[in-house]
Formats: sequence, C-alpha cells, structure tokens
Amino acid sequence: MFNLNANINYWLFSEPTDIRKSFYSLSGIVSNIMERYPLNGDAYMFINKSLNRMTILRIEYGGFVLYS
Repeated sequence: MFNLNANINYWLFSEPTDIRKSFYSLSGIVSNIMERYPLNGDAYMFINKSLNRMTILRIEYGGFVLYS
C-alpha cells in the first residue's frame, strides 16, 4: 500500500515526461538527470506535457512500483 507521510521525500521532475515510460526508464531519469538514488525510498513524480497525468515512482518491498 502506498503511504503518503512526512518521512518520505518527494521529488518532482520539472520537465514533461512520456508517462508510458517503464520503471527502468524513469529510474534512469532519477539517477542520470536528477542525480538521485532511486533505491532510497523517496517518491519521484513525473508529469506529462499537457499537465493532466502524473506517475509516481517508488521502491517498495519487492521492487519498483508505479502509481498513475
């Protein structure tokens, strides 16, 4: 279950992103462009060009999870 609380850091990628990207591509953006470590438990948010969809990438027990 996704738990929104104050113990998680939330990072918004400021450039429009193709929401169809997989967790491999999104974790690559996190590590290469945002220069963050995607396995640290933070939540990484991505928005599309028209600003009407969002995807959140987060590592949880068992692997990466994408929320749309």
